[in-house]
Amino acid sequence: MEKLQFMLILLLSPLAQGIIKKLKAMMQGRRGTPVLQPYYDLARLFKKDMTIPGTASWIFHAAPYVVFASVLAASMLVPVFSAGGRPSGLLAGGGGFFGMGDIIAIIYTLALGRFFMALGGLDAGTVFGGEGSSREMTVAILVEPSMMLAIFTVAAASGSTNLGVIANSGNFFFSPAHVLALAAFFVAVIAETGRIPVDNPDTHLELTMIHEGMLLEYSGKYLAVMEWAHYMKQMLLFTLAADLFFPYGIAGAGAGAGIGIAAAGFWAGKMLALCFGMALVESTRAKMRFFQLPSLLGAAFVLSALSMITFVMTGK
Repeated sequence: MEKLQFMLILLLSPLAQGIIKKLKAMMQGRRGTPVLQPYYDLARLFKKDMTIPGTASWIFHAAPYVVFASVLAASMLVPVFSAGGRPSGLLAGGGGFFGMGDIIAIIYTLALGRFFMALGGLDAGTVFGGEGSSREMTVAILVEPSMMLAIFTVAAASGSTNLGVIANSGNFFFSPAHVLALAAFFVAVIAETGRIPVDNPDTHLELTMIHEGMLLEYSGKYLAVMEWAHYMKQMLLFTLAADLFFPYGIAGAGAGAGIGIAAAGFWAGKMLALCFGMALVESTRAKMRFFQLPSLLGAAFVLSALSMITFVMTGK
């Protein structure tokens, strides 16, 4: 069962998107769409025919599958509710897939999907696709340093960059460095998932969209695969946040069925809490202008740098 944990991210990621939209609607005094609406949207898109731009090359056709495969591969390396035992060594791994679950490899596997998504937007040959791809790579350059530095702080405290080891270590919980790294990572997650105040996932205004600009020429099955990969990436980043900063409740290797069920319940509670936090941020903040984003993401980098400095100075 440990090796099939990624199926939870694969199957439940549209549900997390639906929960965020429902919570956001409730906070704004609206009824909102059903929680299962993302599943209905994916089913509808899979049934539709595709319209392919005349300028599209093999990159346009390959991008949806590369994006989906990269997120799925990263999901296989992330412990959802059960992690391997704690091995020795800085880069030592846990059991099952998690022996390869180095956090640096996971982040840059996701970066491969982002690269091909940007290429797909450019390959369509439209102004909006090029604009979205350019903005996406600009945001990536700004957000990756803060995300990686926050992760390095947690890894240094745990003595390993392996997620299984980090999830099994409890010597870093709510220290000053932990709080600063958590704040920086949360801002990075908002930017990586294209949510307010960095991007608005519900808009199609050409002057504001980033993620939607790259998908504007996709339709039918290709668009469904892209959207599903985006939902999976969002839940994967939520799971990473839970593993890195709230690791309690994760079962160890060889745990019994009862412990595994309890650990899955803890994971579901963490996901609900993160969905609530994301909906709260989106309901209380406005979309920022694109040229204001360096200030926000620069502040996240400062927080992550302070977290590393605080850990080095205090040792916790």
